[in-house]
Amino acid sequence: MDGLDGQTNPFMDLDQGGKCQAYYIWIDGSGQFLRGKTKTLMEPTMDPDTLPVWNFDGSSTNQALGENSDIYIKPVACFKDPFRRGENILVMCETLDHEGNVHPTNRRRSCANNMDKCADLHPWFGIEQEYTMFDFTGVHPYGWPVNGYPGPQGPYYCGVGSDKVKGRKIVEAHYRACMYAGIKIAGTNAEVMPSQWEYQVGPCEGIEMGDHLWASRWILQRIAEEFNVVISFDPKPIPGDWNGAGCHTNISTLAMREEGGLEAIYEAIELLGKKHMEHIVEYDPSGGEDNKRRLTGLHETASINKFNYGVAHRGASIRIPRQVAADGKGYFEDRRPSSNADPYQVTDRIIRTMCLGE
Repeated sequence: MDGLDGQTNPFMDLDQGGKCQAYYIWIDGSGQFLRGKTKTLMEPTMDPDTLPVWNFDGSSTNQALGENSDIYIKPVACFKDPFRRGENILVMCETLDHEGNVHPTNRRRSCANNMDKCADLHPWFGIEQEYTMFDFTGVHPYGWPVNGYPGPQGPYYCGVGSDKVKGRKIVEAHYRACMYAGIKIAGTNAEVMPSQWEYQVGPCEGIEMGDHLWASRWILQRIAEEFNVVISFDPKPIPGDWNGAGCHTNISTLAMREEGGLEAIYEAIELLGKKHMEHIVEYDPSGGEDNKRRLTGLHETASINKFNYGVAHRGASIRIPRQVAADGKGYFEDRRPSSNADPYQVTDRIIRTMCLGE
């Protein structure tokens, strides 16, 4: 614990003398964990192009060797800071090597370039981020019995009551913090497994999807610190007859959203099916190994080895919502990305297959 026993830090209302704090956030060498540190700015700004490029010790984040350890972080998106508030900001950054080139762990630059190539198609994304809460040890699911397991899945999804729902205070705090920050959070709900939740971000156009989802993940983990709870994005955190966690990605282009767009949706799905294994490799940070534990054909998933699609089919690789089929236009959902997937990598792969013919 932090020694304040849950009380407000008494120093956080001190005047900042016209300066502000910028918390630089970047993705480390794992491709799934976030790091960050604070920089003082002489004056407030929300424009990433006016912020200085900074650096960090890449040998401590699996991104460099000790004899050449400096890695640059370049600001790419700014959000209001819901913790420090005022004119303080959160800054999403991309990583560059010691020569200023794109670092091998930087998946954002490729995504941004490819989004620019198909900007006239106006690709929209909405991602459903699932996660699981654990107690402070990171081993025991939050709110689960000390010895044994809760009752079987069934009453927990979108449930209410302390016997069914755990962690709602964290969920509500995260939702409001994202709204304050300017993240396009769209909703939230309790999931099928107890102590597992989902929130949705979007619709976002192009590169904005990755920026907003990564920032929302950082905020969630920072909120959980206040409750001494650990957030897991592992796609199968509990073995056995329990649902895994995904990062279902909803996709549309302007053509799909217009009248008769269902035909464009089916065309895109056919293209995705031809590149199924290429997508699987990109849909978790371990080249598909993490998703092997989740995409089994059980617990509302398709088999990792088989591509299929259907209307309202939650056991398919791709689901077309019932309302979309009825309207003849809209979007479709790729259910394959794992909960710890990099949204830059996921949306980049989708665009390359669907719009750029790669």
